[in-house]
Amino acid sequence: MRNLIFFMHSSLDGFIAGLNGEMNWISFDDELFDFVATMTNKADAALYGRVTFDMMQSYWPNAGNQPNASKHDKEHSAWYKQVSKIVLSRTLNQTDFENTTIISDQLADQINQLKKQEGKNILIFGSPSASHALLGLGLIDEFWVFVNPILLGQGIPLFKGITEPTKLTLLETKTFNCGVIALHYVKK
Repeated sequence: MRNLIFFMHSSLDGFIAGLNGEMNWISFDDELFDFVATMTNKADAALYGRVTFDMMQSYWPNAGNQPNASKHDKEHSAWYKQVSKIVLSRTLNQTDFENTTIISDQLADQINQLKKQEGKNILIFGSPSASHALLGLGLIDEFWVFVNPILLGQGIPLFKGITEPTKLTLLETKTFNCGVIALHYVKK
């Protein structure tokens, strides 16, 4: 059984992006990038909403080939190219992308089928609308929330669409030199 893992940056006041999707406030450093690599090594699928998938497709396939590519860009680009991608979208065409599955309906059934397949974890990167839909259906098994040292005041909320309480157990925390604190929870 594969776990569906929510992997999201948040402001201290609970926003994952500004009102217009801004994410330029997210803190990163090499230590955090190295940690992300340990998570991607445990996953063989990435789940995105259409907007985030478009953003990822425009950058990651060639990011590692750029003359000024960082270690992280090279490693994540290689991972992105080989990982299975799952996109929640009603507008994308299945035949347009290699190694990509488009889910446009029967979300709970299709995600549960994917989770039953042999393999490593499935990571949800960003994708607020997709994450909110998955949260509302209770399909997420683990949560990694990377709390950034900033108050945004307004924006896209971290959690939305939850119709009943979801009890969680804190498994671990990790503090990074850039001021980000990672919180790792699992559903009870």
